[in-house]
Amino acid sequence: MSATQQGNKSGGNGGTDGAGLALDTSHADTREKLMNDMKNVIDEAESWLSNASARAGEDLSAAREKFQTTLYNAKTDLLRLEGNMAAKSRLAAQATDTYVKGNPWTAVGLGAAVGVAFGLLIARK
Repeated sequence: MSATQQGNKSGGNGGTDGAGLALDTSHADTREKLMNDMKNVIDEAESWLSNASARAGEDLSAAREKFQTTLYNAKTDLLRLEGNMAAKSRLAAQATDTYVKGNPWTAVGLGAAVGVAFGLLIARK
């Protein structure tokens, strides 16, 4: 049995045994960093606003510069997270397309089963 067939049998991920795990880890790390950056931006904004009247000109510009840097980092991380999610979605779509082309009747049967299940759930309410 080839590696692709094993990947399809075990998880149905189109033979991306290690790539999906690496993408998930990268996604989790990026999301964690983004959340920390957003918390820092919020904390700095609150601090900057509460102390704005007491700050001198030089101190104010340094705080503003630091705030802008943190905001830029948060935006960059958000764009990277968006790119990772788009790449992951494309990989899932490609794996699904490959599976459906290789197993059309299984896909039709699975679609029908999901449709019946949703129909039963909707009919209950």
